[in-house]
This record gives sequence, structure tokens and C-alpha cells, in this order.
Amino acid sequence: MWRIAQAKLRGNTLTFGSRLPVVSGPKLRRCYNEDVAYGYRVPKQFEYPDYSPEQLKNRQQQAALVCLVDAYRSVGHRATDLDPLHLQQQPSIPELNPARYGLSNMNEQFNIDGILEMPPKGGSKTASIAEIHQTLVDIYCGHVAFEFEHIPDTAERRWFADYIESTSNQSALDSDKKRRFHELLVRSETFDNFMQKKFGQVKRYGLEGAESAIIALDELFSLCSHSGITDAILGMPHRGRLNILVDLLKYPPRALFHKLQGNAEFPDDLPASGDVISHISSSPSLNYGCKEDLNVTTLHNPSHLEAVNPVVSGYGRAKQMYLYDKNTDPGCALGDRLIGIQIHGDAAFSGQGVIMETLGLSNLPHFSLGGTIHVIINNQIGYTTPATNARSTLYTSDVGKLVNTPIIHVNGDYPEEVARAMRIAFEYRKLFRKDVIIDLVTFRRWGHNELDEPSFTQPQMYNIIRARESVPKVYERKMMESGVITDADAKQVHASFTKYLETELAASKDYTPKADHLKGKWSGLVMPTQTAPQPDTGVAKETLREVGERSVLVDQTFKVHPRLVKHHIQPRLKRLAEDLAIDWATAESLAFGSLLKQGYNIRLCGQDVGRGTFSQRHAMFVCQETENVFVPLNNISKTQGKIEVANSNLSELAVLGFEYGVSIQSPNVLPIWEAQFGDFNNTAQVITDTYISSGETKWLRQSGLVMLLPHGYDGAGPEHSSSRIERFLQLCNTPIDMSSNSVIQNPNMHVAIPTTPAQIFHLLRRQMIRNYRKPLIVAGPKTLLRLSAATSSLEDMAPGTSFSPILSDVLSKSSEKVTRVVFVAGKLYYDLVKAYAEQSSELTDKIAIVRLEEICPFPRDELASELERFPNVQEYVWCQEETMNAGAFTYVQPRIQSLLPNNNMLRYIGRAPLAAPVTGISNVFKAEQSRILQEVFTGI
Repeated sequence: MWRIAQAKLRGNTLTFGSRLPVVSGPKLRRCYNEDVAYGYRVPKQFEYPDYSPEQLKNRQQQAALVCLVDAYRSVGHRATDLDPLHLQQQPSIPELNPARYGLSNMNEQFNIDGILEMPPKGGSKTASIAEIHQTLVDIYCGHVAFEFEHIPDTAERRWFADYIESTSNQSALDSDKKRRFHELLVRSETFDNFMQKKFGQVKRYGLEGAESAIIALDELFSLCSHSGITDAILGMPHRGRLNILVDLLKYPPRALFHKLQGNAEFPDDLPASGDVISHISSSPSLNYGCKEDLNVTTLHNPSHLEAVNPVVSGYGRAKQMYLYDKNTDPGCALGDRLIGIQIHGDAAFSGQGVIMETLGLSNLPHFSLGGTIHVIINNQIGYTTPATNARSTLYTSDVGKLVNTPIIHVNGDYPEEVARAMRIAFEYRKLFRKDVIIDLVTFRRWGHNELDEPSFTQPQMYNIIRARESVPKVYERKMMESGVITDADAKQVHASFTKYLETELAASKDYTPKADHLKGKWSGLVMPTQTAPQPDTGVAKETLREVGERSVLVDQTFKVHPRLVKHHIQPRLKRLAEDLAIDWATAESLAFGSLLKQGYNIRLCGQDVGRGTFSQRHAMFVCQETENVFVPLNNISKTQGKIEVANSNLSELAVLGFEYGVSIQSPNVLPIWEAQFGDFNNTAQVITDTYISSGETKWLRQSGLVMLLPHGYDGAGPEHSSSRIERFLQLCNTPIDMSSNSVIQNPNMHVAIPTTPAQIFHLLRRQMIRNYRKPLIVAGPKTLLRLSAATSSLEDMAPGTSFSPILSDVLSKSSEKVTRVVFVAGKLYYDLVKAYAEQSSELTDKIAIVRLEEICPFPRDELASELERFPNVQEYVWCQEETMNAGAFTYVQPRIQSLLPNNNMLRYIGRAPLAAPVTGISNVFKAEQSRILQEVFTGI
């Protein structure tokens, strides 16, 4: 352990007192020099001393012994006793036989200095092969197994080996800790038995067989608390959730029993639909005898397995940035005060792609938490599917090797070994600030749920399970045999907790739930219950000019690409100085900058968002000489908020989930996820369905997340043309019949298709200015980004202006002459305007074109007022470039029609229904587009 003892902290980097060479990881990845950019945070680096010259010489002389020790470190896990059911066949591992390396004399003495960290015996660094072999077996082939030799970083591998070898004889626990473990295990089993007796027909997904998971979490919480960590963000699935909530996380059993009796988990006056018991959460403050409590935030999870994981990461990251921004200690490093904890199921961990995507974020500087601890509750079966059908790898945890994560396997029958595994995992995370996985091998006493019959498909497994004692009973017997507790002590734990549960059950009849939303940072916000007016989102023109200029100004020593200077920086400055109309990217920068000046923070995330998919944004500049990164919007004033420009990896599901997590952590951050193309949201549909569209309805958690989805039929083919706007509209909850003046709309999310820069300016500012948060889905532009007709003046963004849900017709000269009103959304409007200019005045006098800029909430009042302008209309048309079974048509058709006078019907002009979003044949595409435009102006 001598190398570990030499480490000392200097700044945020661990260094060493000796002059030995140090071992650190390779730096083979291309990167920007982005370390000064806001939000760019990397963990402190841990360096480990290399072998001394004497140790290297000894290793060379004892090469055979080195091979034996390395074999145990590499494949010793194959010979461990991990299965509580003893169903797994133990293979013969020839690499673990000393004779394989010519070490057949078991009494022969060897110098182990620099080869193996054995417990010292009188200061001697020699041991016999018999002693060495037994030590290796005890360390690497017991009830805990280790995989770390796959890690490319030499320092991590060396530290891991040294640490587990030098601490192998330090795992004894005191009696108080053992009694604590016993109580937790018994309480969990008592809870499951109580639930079975009182609510036998409920699918509770109990922890029976995997009770040691509570020991793992309790030990982790204690370690966190004693290490100065103040916040733990926890995500877990349904298995054992209720046990952990009640036994460890202070969830009131009376609240659970109230819910089980068919009642809501929220006050009756709140408009929430609620969720099932396996998705409820608790966020207590836990005290482990330290000065500061540990605040545990348990996030709600949907039924989609593992979807909560990136949400945990995003929520934790946002909380870390909040703690970091308010902390004046320059030594506060990533992961010092907050930790992410993710609980997984074995089949889901190896089967769900979101696991790999979330792991892929773990070491990225704009996503890292400084290490997440993963615990796989491995009950060795997925519903009814055995491991041979559930994964292609030896272990369910093997996918963690994607990011070179160390893995600790542990037999769940041994709670104290589970705690030891957690201590090792925590120490690794504490030093290296990277993810670590504990594979907790357990079993499932019942089927997938308590009402399921597992022996239909696993008869042998369940014959063994039904014949064996429970984990709590086995541990209790051992504690009594060792004298830690008496029989009376054991009975007292059982009886007292049963009495407590009985008391809570009786109290549940009079229990009144309390609202747990809009507290802390959210306390100034409201939950709207009626149609909200448009807030004034305008900004003084002087401020807009200042922000616009600052958005492109850099130091003279910073070399911007000459094309950007000519085509981006200089034109923006000219338009602002001369009060000319501005483009989309400028309006977006003005929205960002004005919000930053008001003290809000912004997180702009997605693939290539710094530059923008269409090279339009350039929120960050890269020096052409040094590749240093500069974000001009972070240099407006000394008191401003900050924008984090987070270019993401090529993931949608995990990244969108991450950004949703950011959005529910604080209302003072504007989180934006931009898809490279709108259709990229397809692979993140789970997050949209289970969190973004329904999180507030189910759990009362508001989100101000913005999704920018480039959308528009411009010949890009079936996929990149469409953001599938129809899917978002299908998820919206607004009424269909709009005929009444008193229709109340309180939508679950907003869906907009803005067509001018001023409109996107107001939309983005509205997200933060109003006193509540709603998700905003923007079917954004592609061709409009540089279309000269799609510009706005600063006057359109001045004080007294706001977002307009519809843009009235401005083409017709006389509303009295209009006989056809055409409703349209998106960039097709500009195509119609161009075609309009080519028609005769006699024809155009009869046509009015009205833009719907926001589809949900449906602009009922604005549209009704617009319809009153045209008293002689004979025909109403919805025109879109999407196919009939896509776009906004199926959403707007019944709503518009309910507003039309004289029982008029809404006519459709657009593409015919199609399985794909659009044709990929350019000639056909052009012909369809031409037909749509022609049809609008014919038959009048």
C-alpha cells in the first residue's frame, strides 16, 4: 500500500511526495482547447507512481510469479463463488494454477516487492508460493470478484490491484454496523411479508432475495456523508423500489397504503393524473452522524426500463453547476459535493440501448458528474428469460467496458461483503471521478411480480429458491451465532417494525397527501389552471444592439476564420448599426443575450450546436491558430448569466433525457436540445412520451425544455424533411371542440412552427419570462435561416411586443372581397407568397393567407378574430406540404372546423397519405410541390 500512502492533494490534482515517475492515462482523443468555456468541467486527475527501479528489477527476476499474480487479477473472477443459488457451473481456469508457470515448489520463497500487496508479516517482503497462492485465492476468488485489467489507464489498474490487495484484511465490521445491517435486512423482509398479508393482490416487485441492495445503498449513503458529499441523485427501477423508499428513504408507509387503497398521491385539488406505486419517489435528508445531512433526490421513473438513467445524470449535472456557481471555493472539484447513483436490473442493463448511450456521456466534459455508482440488482433472470437468451456476454455488466468501467461482482448472500464491495467502488470513484459498476448477484423469490408463477419456465431455479432460507434469516442466524445479537434482539426488530407498519396502515385512512412541487428554487412559480395570456417579451432596442454586437466580438489576438468574419460577423454588425432587418441566427442570439443579461443561465445542447447544423449559429468561435474556444455571449457584462454550449456526442435518447433532467432541476436555466435534423428525435421517443409530454401530469414536475427540430420539405428525402410534428401534436391535451368562447386551454406542452426571426425571439424569451414552465417543441427552419424574406426588424422585438400565435393575412387588399381563406404553417407560407405574386390581382383579391405560428395551445381566440375579418368567405383551406397523415392537419382540422361559420368544412390541400414522410425522387417531389401551390390558386 506504499504507493497509495504517498498521494497528497495539490489543487485539484493528486500528486506525490516522491520523485518517482507517475503513471497516467493516454490522451489519444482529439479535443478543443475548451477548458475556459463555461460548463467545461473535467474531474481532478489522479496520478499513480510507477514501480521503483528495485521493484522493476524484482519483477524481471520473478517473471513467473508476475504471470501468476496477473492471471488472478485478470481472470480470477471466473473462479469466484458469486451465485447464491449455486446454479452456475464453475469452470476450470488453468491460468490460476501455479504449476502452469513452473511454480510447483509450494515452499519456495519469493520476493513479492512490486508484484503483490500482501498483508505484512514482520516487515518481510518475502512469502512462499503456498502463502502467495492462498492470498490470491482469498482476494480474487471469494464472494467478491473484480474486473479491472481491461482499463487502458495504467494508473487505474495499478491502484485497483494495490488497493484491494492491501485492504483485504481490513473488512471486519464493528458490532454496531452489523446490528444496523441486520435491522435493515429484517425491516425489508418484514415489509414484504406485511405487504403480502395486507395487499396480496398488488404487484409490488419486492426485494425478496436481493435485500442486500439496501445494505449497498446504506453503506454508500454513509460513505457519501462522511466524505463531504451533500447531494445524491438516485434513479432506480421498480424492483425493490418500495422497500428502499420505506426502509431507507423515509417514505411514509401511510402514504403508500393510502395510494394502495385507490387514492391519489397528490391533493385532490391539483390537476394531476398520478402514477403507479412502482414510480413514486421520496427525497429525504439523511443523517449519518455528520455535520451536514445527505440530501437524497429520488427521481420518478417510467415503466420504460432504464429511461431514468440519463435523467439522473442531467439532473445531477444541473445541480452540480448550481452548487459550483454559488460556491466560492476554487478547490471545489467535479463530484466533490454531489454523486449520481443508478440502480439497474440485470436483463435491462445488458439489453437497453439507453444504458450504452448514458455511459457514453459519463466522461464528456459537458456531461460528466465526476463519477456515477451503478448497482445492478442481478436476479439472474429477465422476466422469464435466462441469461443465455438475454445477452451475448459473460456478465450482464460487460457493457460497462464500453467506457472502461471497473466492475465489482459480489454474492448477495453476504451482506458484509456487499458493503465491502461498495467501499471499494466508492474509493475508486472518489479518486478517479469515473463511473464504477457493482454487479450484485442475487435471486428473485417470486416471479416477475408476486402474482406471477415462475416455475412455468424456471422449475429448477425455483425449486432451489423455495427450499432455501431468506437472506435476512441467514444473516440473522449468523449474528446470533457470533453473539452480536440475541434471539430477543431479533424478535424485537421484527415486532417493532410490524407494529409500526400496523400503526401506519391505520393512519392511512385519515391521511391527506401534501403537494411536493414548486418548492425551493421553484417556489416563485405557479401551476396554471386556465388559458394564460401572452407576456410582454420585448426588449429595449439599445439592449438588443448591445447584445447583438457582443454576440460576435472577440479579442484581436483571437483568429476567427476569415469566412466567418466576412459572412457572419461583419454583416451582423452592419445590420445592427444601420437598423436593418435581421436574420434568424441574430434573433436567436438576441434572445439568448437578453436573457443572460437578466441573470438567467442557458444550456444549448445537441450535435454540432456550437456552429449549427447549417453553419448559421456560431455561438462559439474556434481560434484558427490555437483551437481555443471562445463563446462571445458569455462576455456581455460582469453580472450576466452564462450560456453553456454543449456539443453532444451522436446520441439522442440519452442526451434528450439528460437535458430533461437539467430542465426539472431549476427553473432559472433555459435548457435547449437541438436535433441535427428534426427526425433525429425519433430515437428519443421514449423521453418525449414518458417525461416531456406527461411528467407534469403524472408527477407535478414542470419542465421548460425547448426542443429545436429543423423541419421543412426541401428535397432532402424521407427522413431529414420531417420532425414528425404530428407525433407531438398527438400527445397534446388541448380540447378538440373550440366553438365555445369559454374554452380553457392549459396544455401539457407548446408546439410552434415560427416563420420569422422575431417569433423565435419571443418564443425563447417567453420560456423564462412567464411564471411557470412548459416544454416547447419548435419545428424550426432550414431554408428560412438565410431567406431574405424571412427577416424581422428590431422594432418587432421592442418593448410592448410579444409572440403572436397567428400572423394575420397581410396580402389581401380588401377583406370584403376575400372568398377563400388559406391556413398554413411553416416555410410553405413563403412559397405561397411567391406564387401569390405571380397571380392576377383579380384572383389574389379573393385569397387571404393566415399563418398558424403556434399549433398547441390552439390559437382559438386569435383565429376567431381573424375569421371575423372576412365576412364573405366561401371556402376555408388548410394547406401543408406534409402528407395528409402527417403534419398538423389531423390536429387542426376538427379544431378549425369547430370555429367555421355556417357549418363550413375545412378543405385539405397537400400531399396524399404516404407511408414515408415524402418521396425521395426529386422530379416527383417537385411535381407534388408545384401541384400544391397551383391548387391553392385554382377553382376560385
